[in-house]
Amino acid sequence: MNKTEALPRVRMQTSEGDLLIELYSEQSPKTVANFLQYVESGHYEGTVFHRVIEGFMIQGGGYDESFKERPAREPVENESRNGVSNSRSTLSMARTPSPHSARCQFFINHRDNASLDAEQSPGGWGYAVFGKVIEGMDVVDRIATAPTGSKGPFPRDVPQTTVSIQSIVPVDGSDAGQ
Repeated sequence: MNKTEALPRVRMQTSEGDLLIELYSEQSPKTVANFLQYVESGHYEGTVFHRVIEGFMIQGGGYDESFKERPAREPVENESRNGVSNSRSTLSMARTPSPHSARCQFFINHRDNASLDAEQSPGGWGYAVFGKVIEGMDVVDRIATAPTGSKGPFPRDVPQTTVSIQSIVPVDGSDAGQ
């Protein structure tokens, strides 16, 4: 078994198609554990991608289809100094300007975003990369290019056709390609 096969994986089923995501449990152990707790509790089922910026990222995991914010646990420690760059197809934790404020929301980088890395961020705290889409970037591209505008409490960048997360479930190597 090589190192890649040993990494945990999840399948995210969205209204636009499925993503297979590999989680970087060695580089971001606290962040991956936090994400998997939300996965196992069913937190992400019925949440939406509420912020979509083509050529930047797609963000979700915190609001349901009526834009009601889902309850979240305490913030996780920022692991952005893990040596993993915010490159195209990577998953990172969304947060407020406070470096240790990430809870349940995440984003998928639509392009290389090195400016979000700890090395280039003001104060040396970036956005913690904790995984990568290994199948389904065509789905991410579809979501990222959806028409956006104002919707719910958000003045811009919301897909005008709701893009929901139907489920996120852990997978092992034997069912990764299904």
